[in-house]
Amino acid sequence: MMIKLKLIVAGDKDVGKTSLIHRYINNTFESDTISTIGVDFMVKRLMMDETPIQLSLWDFAGERKFRSLFPSYITGSSGAFILFDISNRDSFLNLAEWMELINSSSGQMVKLLVISKIDLQEQAAVLEDEVAQFVQNYQIDSVLKCSAKTGENVEQVFETITKMIVKQTLQECPNCHEKISKDLHFCSFCGIQITKK
Repeated sequence: MMIKLKLIVAGDKDVGKTSLIHRYINNTFESDTISTIGVDFMVKRLMMDETPIQLSLWDFAGERKFRSLFPSYITGSSGAFILFDISNRDSFLNLAEWMELINSSSGQMVKLLVISKIDLQEQAAVLEDEVAQFVQNYQIDSVLKCSAKTGENVEQVFETITKMIVKQTLQECPNCHEKISKDLHFCSFCGIQITKK
């Protein structure tokens, strides 16, 4: 059984959303990327704990004029990456607006704050205390730093959110040990009744 997860990637223009996705899927980095117009979509298949997983990655344009499209594309998402550029203070200050869009457009989902462009750490324009306060205010599930340019922590960003979503949505059948939805009352593989804890 393949698990299909829809993940959204949100944040201001030029914070590195497209570069992060390209680094993860193709292990490439282009310093001159074209701004996303509206929304872009890419797929990555992987194995995690012997379970096949398909990640559908929705890359949203960061420009304000495209934000009205956001609510119609977010439906059915399991998780969200919210990015800001460590060297761009405005991209951090605008996170509140992105969180309002996410929270008003979706149900419960895993939210991961991604501090991008850590290769520019010496130009940091945001204090760690400010990030901690934001995480607390918006109930962010986890925070990670990465650099699409160097590749640092890119795999970890995607692995972290995927594991968090799988843990929240799947359980292991006590009989056949297959992973099944927590919503099921019977195992779809062996048929045993699942006792809810």
